[in-house]
Amino acid sequence: MLSKRASNIEVKRINRNQVYWLINQRERTSKPEIAAFLGLSMPTVLQNVDELIERGLVIEAGTFESTGGRKAKILSANYAARFAIGIDITQNHIGLALTDLSGKVHLHRRLQKPFDDSESYYRELGELAMVFLRETGRAVDGFLGFGISIPGIISLDGQIITHSHALGIAGVPCHRFYEFIPYPCVLTNDANAAMIAEMYHNPGPMTAIYFSLSNYVGGAIFTQATQDFEHKPVYDRLFLGDHCRSGEFGHMTLFPAGSPCYCGKQGCIDSYCSARLLSGLTGNKLESFFLELPSDTALQDVWSRYLDHLAIAVNSLHMAFDSPVIIGGYVGSFMEPHLFDLQQRASQLNTFGQDASYIRLCQFKVEASALGAALRHIEAFIQTI
Repeated sequence: MLSKRASNIEVKRINRNQVYWLINQRERTSKPEIAAFLGLSMPTVLQNVDELIERGLVIEAGTFESTGGRKAKILSANYAARFAIGIDITQNHIGLALTDLSGKVHLHRRLQKPFDDSESYYRELGELAMVFLRETGRAVDGFLGFGISIPGIISLDGQIITHSHALGIAGVPCHRFYEFIPYPCVLTNDANAAMIAEMYHNPGPMTAIYFSLSNYVGGAIFTQATQDFEHKPVYDRLFLGDHCRSGEFGHMTLFPAGSPCYCGKQGCIDSYCSARLLSGLTGNKLESFFLELPSDTALQDVWSRYLDHLAIAVNSLHMAFDSPVIIGGYVGSFMEPHLFDLQQRASQLNTFGQDASYIRLCQFKVEASALGAALRHIEAFIQTI
């Protein structure tokens, strides 16, 4: 009897979660549409919608045009009911981004601040976080917390940064980063965080690879095998590996005995595909590289070689995973005019036909890692609905 009751409670929770997530994703929908899409009875939909309205998570926003009968009420998610802030820590900058239940960036800042593993740095980080929270102008009773992304490997229990070459640290407790922040905080690897941002609105079952081309090359692997519409946190569907080192694509060997890598090996993908190779030619400003590219033949030669190496790397990932490869990171933000060129080069390497449509560009060009880090709080809240 107890297990049956528990099962009924779980079914009700799943139904309510599915109803909310559908409203969240549709932006404008109605009770009949919800019932038809989810295959739920109208009484079940009515009960769940009423509960969500009572909790302030759904609002009625007018009516649809009549199709002959009674006008259906427009249901929309109250996206502002909860919000979170993401902080992206890099070697030289701190990025901050505000998001809410919509999963969109509503406010962002990027400040030059070289990382330093010191109390003064962490104290200033806490001050910057609190200033940004006040800048949002939102009531703190709807604030879920801060998500922090870092370019490093985080232990499976989320307690230790086991290694970060970019920040020059190893074995550092995660709480160091938020000891001066008086709100719930969670740390996430930067590439994993960017993948969370990319896949938050993913509507269906798929596997995807995020290939992060920033000052250091990394990535993330997303897997989803379920067909139902219940929202499941993206982080829970990331393949992390036995030691949380999956997605370290930058240290796959591209050319044996090739160019030296910062890791001490030779021929790593990082040595051929990092953003540093490009920005280093234009005063460490990647934007300047792409602005000067159309009129500078020397930069064009560098870019052509870069694309050749990138095509080899992307093709290898596709051969291994048979999945879409999302180009992200700093370079990914500038790739749109060059996507076809990259696809053409990669298609020549494809063993199973000249098709490279699997190569896609990242949706989020600004503060993707900060957004994804914040979304861990958003997704955890949605699980409680």
